[in-house]
Amino acid sequence: MAPAYDDMGRDRTFEFETDDEENLAEGGNDNDYDSDYNTSSSNRSEGSQAFSYSAWPQSYRQSMDMYTSVTPPTVGFLAGSSLGIGSSFLSTSAQRRPSYQSSEQTLIKPFISVSSLDKEGIQPPQTPASKHSSRRFSYQELPPTQECSYFQSVLNGINVLCGVGLLSTPYAVKQGGWISLSVLFIFAGISCYTGILLKRCLDSSPGLQTYPDIGQAAFGAPGRLMIAIILYVELYCCCVEYIILMGDTLSSIFPNAYIELGGVYLDSHHVFAIMTTLMILPTVWLRDLSLLSYLSAGGVIASLVVVVCLLWVGGVNQIGFHPAGTPFDLKNFPVAIGLYGFCYAGHSVFPNIYSSMKEPSQFPAALAISFGIVCFLYTGVAICGFLMFGDATQSQFTLNMPQKFVASRVAVWTTVINPLSKYALTITPVALSLEELLPPALLKSHSVSVFIRTALVISTLAVALTIPFFGFVMALIGSILTMLVAFIFPCACYLSIRRGQLSRLETVSCILILLMGVACSIIGSYSSIAKILQKLGS
Repeated sequence: MAPAYDDMGRDRTFEFETDDEENLAEGGNDNDYDSDYNTSSSNRSEGSQAFSYSAWPQSYRQSMDMYTSVTPPTVGFLAGSSLGIGSSFLSTSAQRRPSYQSSEQTLIKPFISVSSLDKEGIQPPQTPASKHSSRRFSYQELPPTQECSYFQSVLNGINVLCGVGLLSTPYAVKQGGWISLSVLFIFAGISCYTGILLKRCLDSSPGLQTYPDIGQAAFGAPGRLMIAIILYVELYCCCVEYIILMGDTLSSIFPNAYIELGGVYLDSHHVFAIMTTLMILPTVWLRDLSLLSYLSAGGVIASLVVVVCLLWVGGVNQIGFHPAGTPFDLKNFPVAIGLYGFCYAGHSVFPNIYSSMKEPSQFPAALAISFGIVCFLYTGVAICGFLMFGDATQSQFTLNMPQKFVASRVAVWTTVINPLSKYALTITPVALSLEELLPPALLKSHSVSVFIRTALVISTLAVALTIPFFGFVMALIGSILTMLVAFIFPCACYLSIRRGQLSRLETVSCILILLMGVACSIIGSYSSIAKILQKLGS
């Protein structure tokens, strides 16, 4: 795939330029570009309103690169005129993302190539240097990284897919019965297939780079906007889950902790939710998240540690495995659908993994291996965890593990530390997207950036304390957001972008997956919301 822009590097720090004269002085060919841009778009019917949609978010690709490869860590706090994250950690193929020429380049080309979109009849995005906007983004080159090998890409895929959903798979079996495990396999196959569909969408035009780009190629500026919002909401909800998880886990270790101030009583869950939020807060102010990315890349190791500890407690510590449960529980099956769906919420990062590979043609194989390994881990944990704890299984199996065993304590503290290292990486893309929407006069304000990030963290704490039901919140996220991102949008975009070029089998397959996603979303979300309301009312 040919590059969509030559001056945009992969490993650069976001800086926001708001001085129009400085922008024009640095971007000597802005007028030439505006001339070409106006010529290419003269026959389009959409006005300046479409430009405002398509220009956002421009920070998406760089912020999502943090979920893949890691560079040597450096740390710096938000300061001066820089508002944003440090290095993008994705190594990029030279064929797809050529190296840039200088240590600091001004982004004077559109986020999606105008010429490539013109061929497809798609409205091009706004150029930051164009007359429709006075803001512009510049990127500072960071030390280059190596391209990702096939093995590294598989690890990246596993790291993205194998998250906190692992803790709730035994609970999903409790909710839906043993037959519900078949959903875990079905969702794995469908999610892998839709991940490949995203790759095919990217290949359809040389200008497409990210999931929002695919949405714009398929449905214009509104499609880009809708997909971007859904992806950011998903990240925000994951941060809420992190706080609930840490609060539940620490309160299980110290159940008698409490604080009473001014007649306000806070139990252990509230105390530790607030405490962990205060611990997290400084990390979201970091300008360069390389260190946290380096730590969070150990998510695969953390998951394996928890799995080993579970098996150790069951086998060596003689908790044992006992037959339990029912074959099928129709009443609670919709909750299990959402829990299983959450397990495969990684599609937002798949385009970045694809772009990072030395051999992009190996992406389908790497994706299949990643899904196979993750599905095996999820299935093993679901079976072993439910056989160990039966109908007493909680939304996180670590809460069932007896604290008197060393393996249990290792598993519990690993469960606490992992979200602590991932929270900032998860919320930063959301913060950057909001900072893009600031008026030009506020783009350089350090205090405004800190305020936005602090407000986001506090809001996730408020939501976590309002609905502190880890399993049901996860089921709701899996039912609505994951179904949209992993099932519905990939098929809808693929059908739109490649319309008239698909075989009957491909068309039928995409339609069936799309309909399945819609059905699972409606059924699962209704059941999850009902469970949450029931809990709140009790």
